Amino acid sequence: MTDIADRRAGAAVALDQVIFSYGEASMVFDLAVEAGSITAIMGPSGSGKTTLLNLVAGFETPKSGRILIDGKDVTDAPPADRPLSMVFQENNLFAHLDVAANVGLGRSPALRLTAGDRAAIFEALARTGLAGKEHRLPREVSGGERQRVALARVLVRDRPVLLLDEPFASLGPALREDMLGLVADLHAERGMTVLFVTHQPEDARRLARMIVFLEDGRVAASGGTAKFFGRHGPEAFRRYIGSVAGSLQSRGFARKQT
Repeated sequence: MTDIADRRAGAAVALDQVIFSYGEASMVFDLAVEAGSITAIMGPSGSGKTTLLNLVAGFETPKSGRILIDGKDVTDAPPADRPLSMVFQENNLFAHLDVAANVGLGRSPALRLTAGDRAAIFEALARTGLAGKEHRLPREVSGGERQRVALARVLVRDRPVLLLDEPFASLGPALREDMLGLVADLHAERGMTVLFVTHQPEDARRLARMIVFLEDGRVAASGGTAKFFGRHGPEAFRRYIGSVAGSLQSRGFARKQT
């Protein structure tokens, strides 16, 4: 059995009075995420959700403040040196590389792969339902399968933190449900810390233990998912989801977002 099957622990993530500015807009993030938790990042468009993930990943640089992963200050560390993986909405695959090679980039950017690397790649593909499609190009697989390739790459990277920036937003309801189930299974197996951006209240309710709600570039509210969807959830969040909150309370899920 390869190291893909070994359970790993997540790492705590913290943004300590992080200030980020572009143009006249200014954002301030101050939050702590427990190791091994799944946290949904929610809020209206322009509230700073993707910016927050990019700051954690190192794709954006704060004006001031500290970014900590597993208690270590990574504020000035380049993205490649941070112990995390990120899956984007567009899945970030290279069109000229086949499925196996795209996954292999998680082990070696130059694709200098050992026999152990190749075994881990093929196991990750099998675990994500892609066995037999190793030599297909991204254009030769479906949108859901391309997202599975991105998740397989997460497996072989073996990092304690996973960032998801609405990777399933363009998928249909049934396929999105399948992908959420896959993320839940991977988390149960690996125990990584997951931060995921979503506009879908039902996704947050299903997957997240915690919710961070952003508004105007600030953390307007944070806490347990059950509290957010309860009768006395944060007012800013209740305004955001509108009547969906009542639907979730009475039926256990949301059919639509207002």
